[in-house]
Amino acid sequence: MHHFSSTVRHSHRYLRRRLSPLTIPFASAHYKPHKPPPPPPPPRPPQRTATFTLHDYTWEDPYSWMSNLNDKVAMRHMDVYMEQEEKYTEAVLSDTVHLQSKLQSEMASRMSYQLSTPPFRWGPWLYYRRVEEGKQYPVLCRRLAGLNDEFISHKSPTAGFDFTSGKRIEQKLIDYNHEAERFGGYAYEELSEVSPDHRFIAYTMYDKDNDFFKLCVKDLNLGSLCSKPQADWVSNLAWAKGGQALLYVVTDQNKKPYRVYCSMLGSKDEDVILLEEPGENVHVNIRHTKDFQFVTVNIFSTTYSKVYLINAADPLSGLTLVWECEACAHCIIEHHQGYLYLFTNADRSGQSVDFHYLLRKPLHSSGPRKWENVFIDEKNLIIEDVDFCNSHLVLVLREGGRFRLCSVALPLTCSKGAVHLRELYPSFLPLPESVSQISPGTNYDFYSSIMRFTISSPVMPDAVVDYNLSNGKWEIIQQHNLLQERTRVLYGTASSGLNISVQDTKASAENNNSWNDLSEFYACDQHEVISSDGVTVPLTVVYLHKRKKGGENPGLLHGHGAYGELLDKRWRSELKSLLDRGWVIAYADVRGGGGGGKSWHEDGRGTKKHNSVNDYISCAKFLVEKEIVHQNKLAGWGYSAGGLLVASAINCCPNLFRAAVLKVPFLDPVNTLFNPILPLTPVDYEEFGYPGDKEDFEAIRKFSPYENIQKGVIYPAVLVGSSFNTRFGVWEAAKWAARVRERTVYNPKHPILLSLMTDMVEDNKYLQCKESALEAAFLLKMIDS
Repeated sequence: MHHFSSTVRHSHRYLRRRLSPLTIPFASAHYKPHKPPPPPPPPRPPQRTATFTLHDYTWEDPYSWMSNLNDKVAMRHMDVYMEQEEKYTEAVLSDTVHLQSKLQSEMASRMSYQLSTPPFRWGPWLYYRRVEEGKQYPVLCRRLAGLNDEFISHKSPTAGFDFTSGKRIEQKLIDYNHEAERFGGYAYEELSEVSPDHRFIAYTMYDKDNDFFKLCVKDLNLGSLCSKPQADWVSNLAWAKGGQALLYVVTDQNKKPYRVYCSMLGSKDEDVILLEEPGENVHVNIRHTKDFQFVTVNIFSTTYSKVYLINAADPLSGLTLVWECEACAHCIIEHHQGYLYLFTNADRSGQSVDFHYLLRKPLHSSGPRKWENVFIDEKNLIIEDVDFCNSHLVLVLREGGRFRLCSVALPLTCSKGAVHLRELYPSFLPLPESVSQISPGTNYDFYSSIMRFTISSPVMPDAVVDYNLSNGKWEIIQQHNLLQERTRVLYGTASSGLNISVQDTKASAENNNSWNDLSEFYACDQHEVISSDGVTVPLTVVYLHKRKKGGENPGLLHGHGAYGELLDKRWRSELKSLLDRGWVIAYADVRGGGGGGKSWHEDGRGTKKHNSVNDYISCAKFLVEKEIVHQNKLAGWGYSAGGLLVASAINCCPNLFRAAVLKVPFLDPVNTLFNPILPLTPVDYEEFGYPGDKEDFEAIRKFSPYENIQKGVIYPAVLVGSSFNTRFGVWEAAKWAARVRERTVYNPKHPILLSLMTDMVEDNKYLQCKESALEAAFLLKMIDS
């Protein structure tokens, strides 16, 4: 279950602009470098050695001053140094300015010309976001679903006006351009929740000057902000009493969520503290059940997890413990007609489990451990996610490595304990080939039988699908169609969309173009790579059918391998510029990531992090040995913790890669985990290790990219993109770049470049294109030069 904002705010990621008739440029589109002037020498920041000791081990860090955020002199030096880095990057890439412009135009042409997210219905309202012409930020809007069913919300200026009736039919809820004026020209919303009576909206805006999220509540009838509640340092919120009460979580000064408040709207009484968890490694999170009857309070640490239930009709009546387990576990509780359902990956009967499973118990049964299994475990059937409405349970499954989506009627008939899924006569949604992820939408209307999902594939633009559970029909609400130069957007009854019964699987499979599949032009192959210890690692390879043969192609290998998260293998329109130039795009599902269950995650985290790195290196070598990628034309790509993965692989095998792109990378785990500048969560220590433990500390030292840079060798060219507002701060990237230049052999054809990213890329399509064009131009220059 997502927050109200999570899909509305981010669903514009799935929108793309119209494309000129689909062309497949190939050899003639290769980058041809001009003779640039000799690049200037790279910046050399000052060294001020600081000494640290832990577990009888002493190490020196000459660049630790870069993270002294409270030292004004150090920060002035840091500003000067970062300006030098920016100028150096510009100078090295000066001969790619025209290429960057060309790439940016290509990428922009593929972005959606739609300026609205597809509206989703909740009760009588349709909610959506749209961008007004000439404005930087979107506007959150709604309209009554019964008015003007053929209304197309992305058309401006008619977006909110019905010329037939002469009435304005759209209501602006939040104009984020106005919010930017309130918050110093910067508008970033973390959360937003509309009350179940549709009267109020609570949302949190980032106050950049004070570095916290501020709670705001707006009366949608009056169009004005409420005087109460108002709070700072807010991390979470949930509605109760049908919209008369708001529960919210605040963090301490270290940004650790620890206290739950209840505020009665319209009351002059002070907000009431419902719970406080001041423990150092204890975190608190709240969410409402989809029927708004309860608010769940999740408390988790490295050693235990608990879930409490609050009666939403009487939030001051206390908390009831309904679930507890040892160790940190994922726990989501839903309520349906007198039963509680728990989706979790907690240990079962003292035994670790690989995947999530579903439990249930009667609401009023005693004890937090009186839960029963819903389904009998089946070897090749894995439940990846669940969603509920009043009439159905929907399951996202993986069967034999293939994603599936099915629905089961509620209430369940399994009164005699756990059953096989097939005994409940599930209905399956027909899906295209090569699906890499299925993501539930907001699905806020608990009493609607229509649920929304996003279907992702490496060779298909994301498809937003509405699935009617009552009759098994479905329709693509939004998907970029590169083949027909249009994006399908359907609203209300103005739908010419494709309705296919779930029984019509064969007909759907034969008509792949209904999904705007690009498999006619791009292939998606699945390989099994044997890692250094004999473990089989999945490798996905995407390429143009007309690419060169015989190992002549350049390639880009993506990796992440952390937090048990699925590797993002969705179609990305910016990568089309590389694919059409003959590049191979590969994805290594290394240990530490998702897809292989809890044991796959466990085998790639903490003291076993080396497995992730070895898996990635094995996949890189496989691409070269099988002549999928030219031996001198392989590049790596990693984001956040994936940056640690790629940088560590470069440390181990610098000659294996010609170039790499590291985005907001985690490069200095020894110092960051030992002395965090920004607050870390228990999950971070679970993932990478706790330095206070000697075994963990020694493992961190071994996989730390910053600590293990080889001396006296040539490293590949690397573009490091970072930002001041990121959990792994810009100082990590700056320190790593400086140390690589210090220790390795300088080669102007293999530069180490540092680029500062803007904080607003995610919500700005122009900046997205500009940043992606810079990355692509860097790769083309370094590989083809």
